[in-house]
Amino acid sequence: MTISSLCSKISGEVISLAGFMGCGKSTVGRILARRLGVDFYDLDSLIEQNSGITIPEIFASQGEEAFRRMEAQTLETFLESRTNRSAVLSLGGGTLTTERCRQLLQGRSVCIYLKASEDTLVRNLSGQADGRPMLEGAHDEAALRERIRTLMARRSGIYESAATHTVHVDALQPETIAKTIAQTIA
Repeated sequence: MTISSLCSKISGEVISLAGFMGCGKSTVGRILARRLGVDFYDLDSLIEQNSGITIPEIFASQGEEAFRRMEAQTLETFLESRTNRSAVLSLGGGTLTTERCRQLLQGRSVCIYLKASEDTLVRNLSGQADGRPMLEGAHDEAALRERIRTLMARRSGIYESAATHTVHVDALQPETIAKTIAQTIA
């Protein structure tokens, strides 16, 4: 399938990339959007733009529950604004943990779960706990691995059930992942 025929097939659709932090959603999303000739958006960046403060500041000053409400509202506004205009959207690692967000995406997005192993996530997130509220305090490999394991125990089933497609990303380069997604949705 050519890029132009693929673009016409996804016309008006939002392709959302879901998965745990560190699985490559934003990197792959930018590549995929460029490949498809559509705009790329990052939900966390949209939240920061709308609120005027960073995600860590939102968590610190208002808590996770307030952040999840902002996330759902930002997602709803984004999806309503994209009627008949295709885009690639990188979701936050916890976006799908909120029932409201899952409902918003259902039927309005082709949701791709970028599934990464615990080892891949540890490697990709090593030394990056700062600025990631859900990894707060996970500054050594053992703590990081345990935090990932705990969060993935709660999230992996949600990612699987909410996704339209799952792409295993271990040992793949972002370009290859984007190409696989394009072939999957073709």
